[in-house]
Amino acid sequence: MDVKSGLIIDTPAIDRILSGEKTWEMRSERTKKHGLIALIRKGTKTVVGTVEVVDSIGPFTPEEMLLNQRYHLMTPERLADPKVAKWNHAWVLRNARPLSEPIPSGQRDGAVT
Repeated sequence: MDVKSGLIIDTPAIDRILSGEKTWEMRSERTKKHGLIALIRKGTKTVVGTVEVVDSIGPFTPEEMLLNQRYHLMTPERLADPKVAKWNHAWVLRNARPLSEPIPSGQRDGAVT
């Protein structure tokens, strides 16, 4: 696999991305990175799939977050949490593909994305 960047995502969000159910990954900042990236399951340092980052949009208001729930899948209760309010930029994803077997990510300690 010739992928140079990866995104660390917790369960169950990573599984929802890999299934194609979730197409926006909400983050606190926009990204300039586009193209194919590895999906790394948080806490495992393993790549479990790949996805294309095709756009970065936002910031969204709380109302816009609710209107776009079908893309990011965060519940209204979770969106009401002040700690979650900073996650108002969508990294737009497509073509998620799970790997048949996880592989080591080569992730360094302290790496975030």
